[in-house]
Amino acid sequence: MDTLGLVLVGVAIFVGLLGILLPLLPGTLLVFAAILVWALVERTTIGWVTLGVVTVLLGAALLIKYLWPAKRMKTAEVGTWSLLAGGVLGIVGFFVIPVVGLIIGFVLGVYLAELGVRKDQRLAWTSTKHAMKGVALSILVELAGALLAAGVWLGAVLVF
Repeated sequence: MDTLGLVLVGVAIFVGLLGILLPLLPGTLLVFAAILVWALVERTTIGWVTLGVVTVLLGAALLIKYLWPAKRMKTAEVGTWSLLAGGVLGIVGFFVIPVVGLIIGFVLGVYLAELGVRKDQRLAWTSTKHAMKGVALSILVELAGALLAAGVWLGAVLVF
């Protein structure tokens, strides 16, 4: 692959990493797709091995992203309906107040749902904090997996 192609793959990976932090784009999918395109163009053993390692890393990160925070929120007794309410209000908030509204809507949705269940503001806020920590943990796990994948790709490009 020529230099321009490598730069474009690198830019796509970078945009994917940004998409993980700002949930406007499917970040992990962009990172994987960029490395897949690189491997398909390269068609070398290094390219296929890199793609395999990246697939395992991103797959593991995706699995951990959902299992670890979910377990923590279940332990904290944050209800599924509360998370769903947070997701719905987060989407609405995103369109009402671009970008920041996603966070505000999520927090408000979880808090209101938990307040309806628990009938105590203090307990509802405690549950909301656990939900926010779970989401933050999920984002960090996804970002770590994507950064590792990007590092594997960069290592493969620099070695060959």
